[in-house]
Amino acid sequence: MFFFAALPLSARLLAVCLAGMALGGLVNWAIYRLAWNWREISPWGPAPAGVPPRTWADRIPVLGWLRLRRERALHGRGFWLRPMAIELTLGVGLAVLYWWEIARQGLIVQQVQEFFAVVFGGPIPPLELPLISGEWAHAMFFGHAVLIGLMAAASFIDIDEKIIPDEVTVPGTLFGLVLMTLMPQALLPHVGMRPALPIVGELVKLPPALAGANLYVEPVTLAAPNEWPNHLSGWWGLALGQACWWLWCFALAPRTWRGRRGMVQAMRVILRRVVRELTRAPLGPIAWVGSAAILAVWWFGQAAWVGLLTSLVGMAVSGGIVWVVRLVGTGALGREAMGFGDVTLMMMVGAFVGWQASVLIFFVAPFAALVIGILQLVLKRDHVIPYGPFLCLGTLVVVADWTVFWSRHADELDVQNLFGMGWFIPVVLFVSFALMGALLMIWQRIKLALFGPRDNSEE
Repeated sequence: MFFFAALPLSARLLAVCLAGMALGGLVNWAIYRLAWNWREISPWGPAPAGVPPRTWADRIPVLGWLRLRRERALHGRGFWLRPMAIELTLGVGLAVLYWWEIARQGLIVQQVQEFFAVVFGGPIPPLELPLISGEWAHAMFFGHAVLIGLMAAASFIDIDEKIIPDEVTVPGTLFGLVLMTLMPQALLPHVGMRPALPIVGELVKLPPALAGANLYVEPVTLAAPNEWPNHLSGWWGLALGQACWWLWCFALAPRTWRGRRGMVQAMRVILRRVVRELTRAPLGPIAWVGSAAILAVWWFGQAAWVGLLTSLVGMAVSGGIVWVVRLVGTGALGREAMGFGDVTLMMMVGAFVGWQASVLIFFVAPFAALVIGILQLVLKRDHVIPYGPFLCLGTLVVVADWTVFWSRHADELDVQNLFGMGWFIPVVLFVSFALMGALLMIWQRIKLALFGPRDNSEE
């Protein structure tokens, strides 16, 4: 990493662009090979019958798809356009993100400016970059790049088949948990004044006129914007981490609700099924090895435990929010309102960004979904839209413009103080869920009045 950081910025941007295109190739492989109905389109998969064998040149990102146009009679005239665009967009997009997070340090600068504007009531002297070390900035960028690749694969599979496979979200969640354990700096950043160096933190490099301000950058931990409390490093923290882990394992276990004999009997059937799954492969080994690993990190780690517990809680809270939305929507509409793949998708996202960003994503994602959903309903009379891509789009917006969401002060809403109040966010979520249920029931009545009852034969 030291060698890479020492290269000229133009060389690094070119390298990131090429790496992004290669990541796009991996995303295209996942789109065509991990879907429920996999297709022989990816140049990294077996060649379909009746076409010339594929060569190494076919696997070159972007350019290889120009060569694969020879298979258009089999796959469709413009089949190569989308995968080529995915690779090109990821290459250029990650280069832009690298410039924003590393060269401009866009996730840090505005937080520093906003902080001093509130504390000192005015602008501060011009800031000289970098404000944080290259190791910290590159850790954040690496985590975001991996998350973007995972979300791209999940989104396009969801668009194609209205399903999000566990083959994407399960390894992605595990990778996020491991990454935040090894590099807690990959979490989103928080800038604040602390009396001493945080467990995971770094002194912000300020102008000489502001020396001694004790302004630190630290990850947006489970407790942020407050300091990390001691009890989260004790038994209470271990219990919380294990509870989040086993919630994820429970979410992965197959469950079928059979309520004809009552709720108690239905829960017994589900619990017996879950226990059976936890005693055999593949879920059993993952669950028990993961639980032991959490215990080991808690016992030996300090900084590692901060990152892991933050990631675990982010996973549980983000997935729990979508899970509740799914239950409320299903109850209000009388049918399944959201696939469970959206739950596991947000669990993966929460493992990378933490619970605070996940709450913001919950409020950002519906705006795009609402506009597109209404257009689709009016133009195509199709009310079924994949929600996973909108969750991913909301995640991308929140991550790329993190300082706008996290550092609202002065005449605007102080988001950090709201998250620091503890009780406020659960109350807001509870009210939001209640309002959502009422609105969905009203919307269901409007659809019935405008379009009549649904024809189940069309499903």
